[in-house]
Amino acid sequence: MVGLGIALLLAGVVLVIAEAHVTSAGALGALGTAAVVGGAILAIEGAGGGLILAIVLALVLGALLGGVLLAAGLKVARSKPSRPRSGREALIGCAGLARSPIAPEGQVLVEGALWRARRCFDDEALEPGDPVVVERVDGLTLTVRKAEPWEVV
Repeated sequence: MVGLGIALLLAGVVLVIAEAHVTSAGALGALGTAAVVGGAILAIEGAGGGLILAIVLALVLGALLGGVLLAAGLKVARSKPSRPRSGREALIGCAGLARSPIAPEGQVLVEGALWRARRCFDDEALEPGDPVVVERVDGLTLTVRKAEPWEVV
């Protein structure tokens, strides 16, 4: 039993290390933690440490390892690239209002500024007052489409 416990401990460590290098949404980390807990129980109990002691120590070890993995996962989740806050790229996805008919070009008000705009799709008519969403920026011309009802704030 001790040999199996040590093998499970090693497999758990390998799975936890693999979690850092492979995108698995935490599956490898969870399996690794379970393998470490099971391996610790088998190794401690097999060495004569008693089942209660083995379970308590394994659960403490699993909680610590799970906490470290959870903290690392949260840190990675928070480090996603944020949307640009300035420059041309910041306008993409912004909502605005058509100020003149856009057929195929006109003017829109986006982020408090008046921009020259071009329709994204030729089949949609954009009239003054229609809500629009910026899809692309080409120099000083915005490519816009009509905003969906759920996009209008």
